[in-house]
Amino acid sequence: QVQLVESGGGLVQAGGSLRLSCAASGRTFSSSAMGWFRQGPGKGREFVAAIGATSRSTSYLDSVKGRFTISRDNAKNTVYLQMNSLRPEDTAVYYCAATERGFGPMVVTTEPYKYWGQGTQVTVSS
Repeated sequence: QVQLVESGGGLVQAGGSLRLSCAASGRTFSSSAMGWFRQGPGKGREFVAAIGATSRSTSYLDSVKGRFTISRDNAKNTVYLQMNSLRPEDTAVYYCAATERGFGPMVVTTEPYKYWGQGTQVTVSS
């Protein structure tokens, strides 16, 4: 059974930092693109960042560029999201997701993602 388990969420003041982790089990995703999405209060699920299998390819939501960094450790079957300079509008439940494909233009949509975590809450206070 494949599981993605997020951790690292919490409450932080504006300007602060958090590092989210997503540990995968049940299969290896070392050849697959992985990503992070978020869903704020009353909003739909939004793409945040994605990373290719070898970490050479990444993609980010415009509003998080320069503040968030996605990375992965294939030996640990884990993907990370380092979030700096957090803003109140970053408040959301953050979801980790995994594909069974390589990196491509569709990684900014939910379409290629087959596996999802349960989400971790990030709250940024002003």
